[in-house]
Amino acid sequence: MDPALDHAVEAVRDRYLRVGSAVLAHSRTDPELRSLRVEALAKAATGWSQGIEALLAEEPGNPDLWLWLGRTRVEEAWRIRPGARARSVQAAGYTAYSKQMNSAREPLMTAAELFPDDPVPWESLMWLALGLDLDREEKDSLWEQAHQRWPTLFGSHVARVVTLSPQWGGMMEEMFDFARVAMSTAPREDPRAALIPLAYFEYFVQERSGIIRGSSSWFSAEECRDVETAARGWFEGQHPHPRTVEAHNLFGAAFYLADARRPARQHLIRTCGRPSGLPWHYLGDANDQYAKACRQLNVEIT
Repeated sequence: MDPALDHAVEAVRDRYLRVGSAVLAHSRTDPELRSLRVEALAKAATGWSQGIEALLAEEPGNPDLWLWLGRTRVEEAWRIRPGARARSVQAAGYTAYSKQMNSAREPLMTAAELFPDDPVPWESLMWLALGLDLDREEKDSLWEQAHQRWPTLFGSHVARVVTLSPQWGGMMEEMFDFARVAMSTAPREDPRAALIPLAYFEYFVQERSGIIRGSSSWFSAEECRDVETAARGWFEGQHPHPRTVEAHNLFGAAFYLADARRPARQHLIRTCGRPSGLPWHYLGDANDQYAKACRQLNVEIT
């Protein structure tokens, strides 16, 4: 090993973590932006959670660092989650996964205590509850905590749709009802209209996984019209929402899989070359699937 190179890597990592902390601190007054930033920062810091712990030793009262640490541990746990078939034969792997996911609870609760008005720790706890398959009462309670602090938070709505999906033990009707109510009560500039295609993806993965062969087998004509109605009800406005790109990805992917090339292309152009995990990971590697769709639709990725 090269000591000088190791030192340089550590210096870069330390600088990244300190900048990330500052970025989160600047988002305290904007929960939508804070939710987006902590999700992105946590995914980028996966494997670096010890570095965040080191910063916390310097600033133990910093709610941004506790939030970042907790969400990073959630993301680290998801990375090592065994598949459904593996659980019965890889008990050690599932034990490690559960231990890692449970380790996120304390920092997230600390973040919530230090910044009581912040809905984002509760959103992150919703993903923890999903990953640990906690009982429905606890999942509902976490949703209420997030909702009462910021009723329109896109990230918590996404977590709620997934929680209510058949794939995670919910009911299709309840999931779609939730998505439709959220869309109907949202202003036109609010991207929660994209919860409709998200609900369809969650439904397809659970209910149609055995019959999905190509793009034409994903959406029926009626289902495509439902997505079209949701898309027409959303207008990103002059000041785009922090989750605008994610919403365009959801609509773009849905129209792409419904063979509706024109609206698919319109939405994917507006992603500006930036794929989101949802919904592309339903199809495989998110970056690869996004790039494939853009190529087929003649959308340039810059």
